[in-house]
Amino acid sequence: MTVLESLICTRILFLTQLFGIFLTFPGLTQAGHQRYHSPTEVVIPLKVTGKSRGMKPPGWISYSLKLGGQRRIIHMKIKNLFLIRNLPVFTYSDQGSLLEDYPFIQDDCYYHGYVEGDPEALVSLNTCFGGFQGLLEINNTIYEIMPKKSSTKFEHLVYKMDTNETESRSSSLLQDNITCQVELQKTGNSTLKQSGFEGWWTHTRTVELVVVVDKTLYEHYESNQTIMISDLYAVISMVDTIYRVIGIDILLVGLEVWNKRSLIVIDDVRKSLNLYCHWKVANLRLKHDTTHLFIYRHLRGLSGIGNTRGVCDPYRSCAIVTFINRTLNLRALGVAHHLGHNLGMRHDEEECKCRYRKCIMHIDNPPIPKFSNCSYNSFWRYSIKETHCLMESMYTTDIFNMKYCGNGVVEDEEQCDCGSLRRCAKDLCCMANCTLSLGSSCAYGLCCKNCQFLPSGVVCRKEANMCDLPEWCNGTSHKCPDDVYVEDGIPCNVSAYCYEKRCNDRNEYCRKIFGQQAKAANTKCYKEVHSKGDRFGHCGLQGHRYKKCEDNDALCGRLQCDNVSVIPRMKSHNTLHFTVVKGMSCWGTDYHSGTQLDDTGDVKDGTECGQDHICIGRRCVHISVLDSNCSPTFCHKRGICNNKHHCHCNYLWDPPNCVIRGYGGSVDSGPPPKIKKKKKFCYLCLVLITVLFILLFCLCWLLYPWKESIPKPQKTKQDLSQPPSLAGSRSLPPSKVPSVSSKAPSVPPSRTSSVKSVTPSEMKPRNLSISTSS
Repeated sequence: MTVLESLICTRILFLTQLFGIFLTFPGLTQAGHQRYHSPTEVVIPLKVTGKSRGMKPPGWISYSLKLGGQRRIIHMKIKNLFLIRNLPVFTYSDQGSLLEDYPFIQDDCYYHGYVEGDPEALVSLNTCFGGFQGLLEINNTIYEIMPKKSSTKFEHLVYKMDTNETESRSSSLLQDNITCQVELQKTGNSTLKQSGFEGWWTHTRTVELVVVVDKTLYEHYESNQTIMISDLYAVISMVDTIYRVIGIDILLVGLEVWNKRSLIVIDDVRKSLNLYCHWKVANLRLKHDTTHLFIYRHLRGLSGIGNTRGVCDPYRSCAIVTFINRTLNLRALGVAHHLGHNLGMRHDEEECKCRYRKCIMHIDNPPIPKFSNCSYNSFWRYSIKETHCLMESMYTTDIFNMKYCGNGVVEDEEQCDCGSLRRCAKDLCCMANCTLSLGSSCAYGLCCKNCQFLPSGVVCRKEANMCDLPEWCNGTSHKCPDDVYVEDGIPCNVSAYCYEKRCNDRNEYCRKIFGQQAKAANTKCYKEVHSKGDRFGHCGLQGHRYKKCEDNDALCGRLQCDNVSVIPRMKSHNTLHFTVVKGMSCWGTDYHSGTQLDDTGDVKDGTECGQDHICIGRRCVHISVLDSNCSPTFCHKRGICNNKHHCHCNYLWDPPNCVIRGYGGSVDSGPPPKIKKKKKFCYLCLVLITVLFILLFCLCWLLYPWKESIPKPQKTKQDLSQPPSLAGSRSLPPSKVPSVSSKAPSVPPSRTSSVKSVTPSEMKPRNLSISTSS
């Protein structure tokens, strides 16, 4: 059976090589420009301004384009993480000496983003020369956009790239052993055909790339190094956009230009690749994960050649890519294809699927920026064991510490640094010579506003939670004091402790995942789930295997929750797990290491695991292991210790030991505002009393007119000059005439109201007349 497989592989390799030879014969398909099979569209991008599209985060801009008869809204942002700061460029003198330079090339004109309505769209554009140039992939349609020359209306040409008919270049690769390049690993072949190609568990890695430019490509640009480097930046930017989909960042860390002569002979493709790999081992002076040689000459019908599974291997991490007769987009796709070989991706076969008929790793090198399920599988199997170099990036901390005014970083004697001239023109506080503008006290910092220091006592960093502490400006500096927080091990809830600025409460963690009704599961759940040592319950890794938890450490593995009523919608790369243990429900999650997502189901360090015990490094240890010399008496019970073992005093007491009366804070927090809380309370009481008085007055004013407006009976309209009661009393005998001092009988309501309407002057004469008649 082994002999038969070897024969089959040999025949396939022979036919592949023979096909590559036939591609170079006249009359057959030759390497040339990408053919477009749709009419060219002329579009004018319109900038979307205002709040009609909703609130966008800072730095994002939006443009509207009409593509294929439909209006598309493109949101994009400047890409900052595909070039290192102060990127070195190496060239050669006439005498052959190596020269190192750090030329200024505009790098704030490269964008990535998305298309509204299509979450899987790909946007990679640059505006370095006044218009949009790059690649758009929208709803399974790929467009190439470029500015229209000599246009005064901001017009652009848009080409629809044909994804069915690919260009006539194929790809070649060298493998690390004598195996058939079309063979897939048998262990994954059966599940591979049944699985989808999107949403694979991917890692976030950084590929540090060094590019070497051959003399043929340098001469193609007529020795114009600035334009050549700008185009190379655009290519690397597109490659970075393509690989970000699978969690890989491409970081260009260096560039070498063979401007005088080619340092290797490029004749036989495979031999040339071996020569280049040997040259870079002996001469390349930059740390890198892989390096590519860009040339401008034919490679026997190939787009390039690269070593498979070569990344992180100093002797095999290399590839050669030709740029001849190719647009920037096709150059980027070629680089991405051969970089895929370095990352362990083989050529796609019939069972390999993506959203198109062919994918980026097809042997024809089609203009498709999508990876197939086979590419995901190959990269995953290779990267999990052999790409540890991609997890460590020394360039993220800027190995090149070249200091100069204009790099956007305040260094040495600089008062400020606003960066490029264009950015400095918009900065009111800082000038282009890295000095403060006239009248400015500062140009940046949390304690700087409108080019002036914020007053003393202004909070510059609020406390984030009960385990955090605030910081205040001191009035003489633009910097906010260092972030300090409550010391590790101090209780923050009934059964929780502060640790690294977090209050580690199991119940709260369960609520964040499963809703407000959820709570921490019983200890029996933890012991049962973590006794298996799988991805749903373990106490870390032991080599490449999950480690089972000891009973004492079971509470320090994966979070287990109970009382779950609603199953949440989990993010990518997370899976829910449900187990029943002795009638109790145990809910948990798994996590795939290497992703950029937070592990919500992890038991954090500092979580309580018993009386005076917390979890540290997946083990349950006594709280005394924490480095703490703070006791309740250390701050005289008038404050709390921070992570620097200093007292953060309550209001009315001053640091360092909360003995002297003051306004609180610590020696690390900056001066708190000197406003007495009692005065604040009095002011508040005064305001409340005033408001209540106003409300009471308004209520009385509204009720008083309502009582007077009650309609009166019509009998009140009688003549009051001679009321019937009084007129009748004159004819009565003296004994029956009512006395003024006698008690008045009850009067009907109508008469009572009539008497009330009589004035005192009118009532007095009538009283006198009554007494006279008697």
